[in-house]
Amino acid sequence: MHKGLDNVKYAVITVSDSRFNELLCGKDIEDKSGDYLRNELKAQYYALIPDNRDMLKGLINHIIDFFDIDCIVITGGTGISNRDNTPDVLSELFEKELYGFKIAFHNLSYNEVGYATVLSRATAGIYRNKVIYALPGSLNACKTAINIIKKETGHIIRHLLE
Repeated sequence: MHKGLDNVKYAVITVSDSRFNELLCGKDIEDKSGDYLRNELKAQYYALIPDNRDMLKGLINHIIDFFDIDCIVITGGTGISNRDNTPDVLSELFEKELYGFKIAFHNLSYNEVGYATVLSRATAGIYRNKVIYALPGSLNACKTAINIIKKETGHIIRHLLE
């Protein structure tokens, strides 16, 4: 029996130097995007890390190795600054990229932010039979992507199990 949308198990990772540094300094942090995704997806695992390639790669592998998760949703690190490494790390890991996600996400984003959507390197793909999405760190971008994630992840997983 194939998994349906109702029982997809999610992990959420927030990638942010500034939020991570605030956490290290003992400050109360506000992670609107991470909190939104955790609540919407009823995530079973959550982590906040800095924009660090090795930490992100290690955390993804750790989640897959030690948690019963079907899908990892990453918010942050998809922009064009020198520290934005999330899509670059994922391009090294992905066994298959889900190009349609980029197209759908950018189409929806264009309707909201116009040409500024070109600044996002949102992506999705398959790694070790898990679905991974990488979204911009803004709350609006996460809200834009959530319907795609909720509606299609179960469908993608069914195909992976065939």
